[in-house]
Amino acid sequence: MTVELVVIGGSWGGFEALCELLSALSARASVPFVAALHRSHRTNDGTLERMLAERLQLDVVKVEDKTPLRRGCVHLAPADYHLLIEDGSLALSTDELVHYSRPSIDVLFESAADEYESGVLGIILTGANDDGAAGIRRIKANGGLTMAQDPATATKPQMPQAAIDTGDVDFVGSVPSLADKLAELIDIEVRP
Repeated sequence: MTVELVVIGGSWGGFEALCELLSALSARASVPFVAALHRSHRTNDGTLERMLAERLQLDVVKVEDKTPLRRGCVHLAPADYHLLIEDGSLALSTDELVHYSRPSIDVLFESAADEYESGVLGIILTGANDDGAAGIRRIKANGGLTMAQDPATATKPQMPQAAIDTGDVDFVGSVPSLADKLAELIDIEVRP
């Protein structure tokens, strides 16, 4: 199975977990990364993107409607927009909140599963609700791979536990072990 796209979701504590997950990866990554993090504010001043770019070797792309997916780059859902994958690019939506959130992890994961089918890898990180569980189910139903942070290592265990409770998670581990598994699946070396 070849991973063509990695989608990541998190909420409470998710920014730190995302940084830890991706900071070990080099800029040679051959796949695009798309992340949806729940945010406490609804403004898009670019602060989160700048903070992420400072901590990663991967490029961080400012996402706008119809932004093409780029390999070796992180595409972070803007505040107060759902992020969908359509025809190899990213689409923004202001549809209703899902699980009290916009961006919704389920919306991202479900669109990724429909677009990339067995080529998508979905990862659920720490968070305080069950957003992402339906997306995990869709990814698995379409033949993709799924991972979740070990709830015992999460700032808030509810989100990864809800994903695990679907029975559709292929690998559970701490963020460092998720990073190792991710590097193995996309066939790159982890930076020391």
